[in-house]
Amino acid sequence: MKKNVVILTGAGMSAESGLKTFRDADGLWEGHDVMEVASPQGFSRNPQLVLDFYNQRRRQLLQVSPNKAHKALVTLEEKYNVNIITQNVDDLHERAGSTNVVHLHGELLKVRSTGGGDPIPWRKDLVLGDRCERGYQLRPHIVWFGEDVPLMGKAMELTSKADFLIIIGTSMKVYPAASLIDFAPPGTPIYFIDPKPSIENRSKHNLKVIPENATKGVPIAVADLIDKAP
Repeated sequence: MKKNVVILTGAGMSAESGLKTFRDADGLWEGHDVMEVASPQGFSRNPQLVLDFYNQRRRQLLQVSPNKAHKALVTLEEKYNVNIITQNVDDLHERAGSTNVVHLHGELLKVRSTGGGDPIPWRKDLVLGDRCERGYQLRPHIVWFGEDVPLMGKAMELTSKADFLIIIGTSMKVYPAASLIDFAPPGTPIYFIDPKPSIENRSKHNLKVIPENATKGVPIAVADLIDKAP
């Protein structure tokens, strides 16, 4: 029986692929109040602005590639049952070859109807007048501030069964995602990979902090876990 590795990833996972992060000084939200471009109210007030914002992000995503960190995680699947829970809306984990990815905050390469229903794959610009079969405007398949996180329950269930937990490139300050660490079974070995780690080794005896960017830190954790595999 393979053991379960659960991986939580944030913006730092994709930053080295060239995707701007939301917390950097030149971050993605600069020039926009976050509620203008990431809330249902902002979309109601100015749908054109919101669609333009995500069109720019989608175009950028289609120009970048998975980095060494994304690819290193794929190798874990040879020895473990691996589930990735990401706060990122890009598809770089999938493009690298990871097979089990839960997108907590939605997916940039999908849209959905404002009238409800399943998401639709989408790679081009989304404009006003793009409608579903029932006539409703399409919107980005993104979980905005104030909206429910539909896959949170699945993420909690996966984390509760973790034999190992890896946290990569996230401040662990954005909720509800930050609460997932509390669902890991007591004593679960945790790897925390971030150049500016927000938690320290001494905060948990089972915690190993790797203060590196993803492309340097992830291969270290992966090598350690492969050594531990039966």
